[in-house]
Amino acid sequence: MADGSCISIKGQSSRVSNKGGVLVEPVWKVYGYITRFYKEKPQVLVFQHSVPEAGIQIPKGTVNPGEDPLHAVVREMVEETGLNSVYVEKLLAVDTWINEDGKPHKRCFYQLHTPEVKGSWLHEPSGGGEEKGLTFHFFWISSVEEVDLIRGHGDYLHLVLDGL
Repeated sequence: MADGSCISIKGQSSRVSNKGGVLVEPVWKVYGYITRFYKEKPQVLVFQHSVPEAGIQIPKGTVNPGEDPLHAVVREMVEETGLNSVYVEKLLAVDTWINEDGKPHKRCFYQLHTPEVKGSWLHEPSGGGEEKGLTFHFFWISSVEEVDLIRGHGDYLHLVLDGL
């Protein structure tokens, strides 16, 4: 069952201080730990970005104006991964993150699952923007130690792998 508690949070005033101490509206982001079971082991979907210095990531994206995070996470997961079926299990965490550019992000981390059984695949994200023309290599991991996710992407991974 989906937990939409991030929806009510987005409706409240959420100004946070940037690196300069000025109160600003954060950029809302959604992150998805997409899970499946393979040979009775839980796995989480990750991808290698086609720009090598971008590293290994989990699927994520920006919440559009007027969109709630629950709908945004499903839209972003489908656009970014090419999976046809993703289902929200629960909201894991909401936090505030100061990005490298100094802009604050309000991050909503969700656990999702998919019945699809692809082992690994290449996909060109369909959402446009900065990802236009890129190709992502998707694959599954069974433990935190298997890959080095980029900064911030593994912050709540233990809640998924330890909880399945």
